[in-house]
Amino acid sequence: MAKRKTKYVCQECGYESKKWMGKCPGCQSWNTMVEEFEEKTSPTTSRSFVTSTKGEITKPQPITQVEHENEQRIDTNLKELNRVLGGGVVPGSLVLVGGDPGIGKSTLLLQVSSELSRKKERVLYISGEESVKQTKIRADRLGIANDNLFVLAETDVEYIEKVIEEMNPTLVIIDSIQTVYLDGVTSAPGSVSQVRECTASFMRIAKTKGIAIFIVGHVTKQGSIAGPRLLEHMVDSVLYFEGERHHTFRILRAVKNRFGSTNEIGIFEMKEEGLAEVLNPSEIFLEERTSGSAGSTVVASMEGTRTVLVEIQSLISPTSFGNPRRMATGLDQNRISLIMAVLEKRVGMLLQNHDAYVKVAGGVRLDEPAIDLAVTVAIASSFRDSPTRPTDVVIGEVGLTGEVRRVARLEQRVIEAAKLGFKRAIIPKKNIGGWTVPDGIEIVGVNTVNEALEESIGGASSGGSTFKL
Repeated sequence: MAKRKTKYVCQECGYESKKWMGKCPGCQSWNTMVEEFEEKTSPTTSRSFVTSTKGEITKPQPITQVEHENEQRIDTNLKELNRVLGGGVVPGSLVLVGGDPGIGKSTLLLQVSSELSRKKERVLYISGEESVKQTKIRADRLGIANDNLFVLAETDVEYIEKVIEEMNPTLVIIDSIQTVYLDGVTSAPGSVSQVRECTASFMRIAKTKGIAIFIVGHVTKQGSIAGPRLLEHMVDSVLYFEGERHHTFRILRAVKNRFGSTNEIGIFEMKEEGLAEVLNPSEIFLEERTSGSAGSTVVASMEGTRTVLVEIQSLISPTSFGNPRRMATGLDQNRISLIMAVLEKRVGMLLQNHDAYVKVAGGVRLDEPAIDLAVTVAIASSFRDSPTRPTDVVIGEVGLTGEVRRVARLEQRVIEAAKLGFKRAIIPKKNIGGWTVPDGIEIVGVNTVNEALEESIGGASSGGSTFKL
């Protein structure tokens, strides 16, 4: 009898090696190489054709002859989830939902199942971590009860495929991908091989039968989805559920979406009866803001098509160490160092002997360059211990020469600020003109960081140009 060949596979990135290694050459992780048997691939299993969503064999054809049909999306009745998905669930799509344990992934998907079942859609919820009775207890807590919602506790992928073929549901939820397995793969459930092959099976079901499938994925200590990176490449959309377990707000963010934008976010609030949508997050992020405090600034940031006003807080204090600390929460730490260098060189603030702590209140993460000017004003306000106006909103990108550069979609940002009662907006001067200023707000255009600091906290060189209504 022939000896079965073995290989060592990294459980973090999927790197394969013939010999065991303590450190993975692919992801530099220690003690992640696990021995697995090599699977023999039969020539009959290879497929030389592609199947359509109806299971028919297709042939190559000119792109000009391809018939285009607008895919009808499935409305989940959750506006925040529809926004992140790009307008709803696409039939035949494979969506991966990741997040920390206890963050609310299963709760969100169970609520989605309930909303679709109320619309007379057949939904199959498959749990590999809970029994049917445990799922029922959670459903009772959320007030979910509908005959169109079917629950199954199973981990065998082959049996799951048979159930899906018999039921032909509109939506299938797999909770989670690390618990299901295929008999043909010898490694344990949750290993790289099992996760890859099981996902490939569900992808084939979704594409050939036109069934939307949501799969839940666990995350590693670093916050990325556990298993090989290939898992994220195989699915159509990757959604991350973010937030602190001890805080009520949760952020659903799309990091990959073949059917919509990847810049959209959905915001939910965790309550006793489940997740509630937050339709106006700006009011919640600013409701605990203390007026008259130094180091606090409000910025209007764009998250996809939504404008979110958040507070940026800064604390500058003399350092007790040889190397001052630079810490950021919700912001890129390198951007903080860059802005502080601009303040030292172009404004003359001696920050090299001070620790800097910058935070975005509310747990939101901001990445766009339009927040640079607000961060600059917050740092300068804390350094000078001079508060900014509580009714000011600051928008703009900062260059290395100290200039304030124009930003995109400024009109939408200012309109949202005016709705929330802000009286003045400090913006790049190049952005003035070509759009209608809403009533009740004053527009201040600035060309440099010095002008922005003069307008916001005073004490810099020269003022900017003020445009009153």
